[in-house]
Amino acid sequence: MRLIHDLKDADLTEESVITLGSFDGLHRGHQALIADVRESALNSRRASVVVTFFPHPSVVLGRVQSFYLTSPEEKLVQINQTGVDLMAVLPFTRETAQIRAADFVDGLIEQLHMREMWIGHDFALGHNREGTAEFLTQLGRERGFTVRTIEPLTNDGELISSSNIRGALRSSDVAHAARLLGRPFRLSGQVKHSDGRGRTIGVPTANLDVWPEHALPANGVYACRAWVGHLSHPAAVNIGTRPTVTQETQRTIEAHLLDFDQDIYGLSVALDFVDYLRGEQKFSGIDTLVAQIRQDIDATKMRLANR
Repeated sequence: MRLIHDLKDADLTEESVITLGSFDGLHRGHQALIADVRESALNSRRASVVVTFFPHPSVVLGRVQSFYLTSPEEKLVQINQTGVDLMAVLPFTRETAQIRAADFVDGLIEQLHMREMWIGHDFALGHNREGTAEFLTQLGRERGFTVRTIEPLTNDGELISSSNIRGALRSSDVAHAARLLGRPFRLSGQVKHSDGRGRTIGVPTANLDVWPEHALPANGVYACRAWVGHLSHPAAVNIGTRPTVTQETQRTIEAHLLDFDQDIYGLSVALDFVDYLRGEQKFSGIDTLVAQIRQDIDATKMRLANR
C-alpha cells in the first residue's frame, strides 16, 4: 500500500475504485466496506483507494475532545492490512469544510481517475454535508462514475458505529466494544516513570504515556493483554486518577504486567482490553490498595484463561 497526503501525489495510471470516510476505529462496518472496494477493484482491474481525513471534522469544528478510537499510526497499520493499493490521508481544516462537494469530487476524478465510489449509508461530503448519496449518485451520472451505498452492519440488532463503540467504552463495556470493532480495543504508548508500587507487589508496572486525544474506557480496572514487541503478557490495568495515592485529577493508565520480569521504562507497550473487573476505588491506605491489586491480578489471570 502506498500512502499520500495530497491527491496530486497519487500518480495512478489506472482507473480506481474508492471509498471515503474518517474510518475511526476501522470497525467491522468499515472493514466490510473496504473489503467490497478491494473486491470490486480486483474484478475490474482497477486500483483500490481509501481516502480519509485527519483531524476528524468533529474535532476541527470543536464538537468533541478525547475522541479517537485509533491513533493515526494505528489506523495506517490497520488499513494497510486490508490490502488496498493506495491510502490518501488528507488534512481537514476549517477551509476544507467550505469545499463544495462537486469540486471535491472533480479532484477525485482528475487525480484518482475514479470510476466507482463506495460509501456508507449515512455518508455526506462537502460544505454543509451537501454531498449526500442522492446528490453523489446524480453527480456520478453527469461525471461518469458509479456510486454504491452499502447497508449498515449490525450486531444483534445494534448498529456497528464508532459512536456506539465510544458509548461502550464510556460504560466500561470493553467486551462489547471488541464485538463491534472485530478485535479488542487497544491503547498504545511509551512507558514513563512510575511511583515504584509495582516493586511492592512483585510485578513490573507500566505507566503509559498515551496520545491525549485517544478515547479511553471509563475509570476502573481491566483485564488486558499487554504487547511488548511481538510477545503478549497478561496485565491488570487501572485507568483513573489513583485517589488512594494522589489528589490529582489527571487520568493515568497503569498496567501491572504478569509473567514478565524486564525493565520496561521507555519501551512501547500496547494494551488490548479484554474485560472489565471493577470500578476505581479510594482505599484506606497503601497496604489495602496493594492487597486489592493482588486480587485484581488473580482475577485477570482467571478472565484471560477463559478468553
